[in-house]
Amino acid sequence: MQSLNYEAPTDINSAIAMLAKANKNTKIFAGGTDLLVQLREEFITPSLFIDIKKIKETKMISIDESEIRIGAAVTGAELSEQEDVRILLPGLVEAVELIGSAQIQGRATIGGNICNASPAADSIPALISVSAVAEVAGPGGFREVPIQDILAGPGQTTLDPTEFVITLRIPKPEPLSADAYLRFIPRTEMDIAVVGAGAAIT
Repeated sequence: MQSLNYEAPTDINSAIAMLAKANKNTKIFAGGTDLLVQLREEFITPSLFIDIKKIKETKMISIDESEIRIGAAVTGAELSEQEDVRILLPGLVEAVELIGSAQIQGRATIGGNICNASPAADSIPALISVSAVAEVAGPGGFREVPIQDILAGPGQTTLDPTEFVITLRIPKPEPLSADAYLRFIPRTEMDIAVVGAGAAIT
């Protein structure tokens, strides 16, 4: 049986250094709600988990005059509690609140919903509609990537295996703006979207 190691860096540069030395079986770990299922079903066989939750930038939510910043390791439950974000981005919060049960929302992160690139990911259409951009870090440096450019296909992203998302940057909506998210599911008991649609208008 292959050994599984765990690291929890406390700053971005430490995480980058770990990724620079890592092999292809290294996985970034935040909420773990998808990753642990993949591990249990033996879809992945990682040798190292790098937990990014202790990096303060990944857990911060801030609003200034021009933008809203949401850390990649912010959970759905944490975002739902931010009334100022709900007022500015009601559709995004609505989408995040549809991700799994209350227990899942306590663990699942907004960054993980993007990086798993599930076709059923509720937050992705909502993030695209509000022009969200991801700040990405890795041994090659830092870059900013629009959310739609991260997605390459079902379960596939354009991120290098040695990169991770630090935070999401969303332009602060103009006055008289609103966003919304709606999904189609075949029955009320089913939690996974067949189709999801995000919209933002001014």
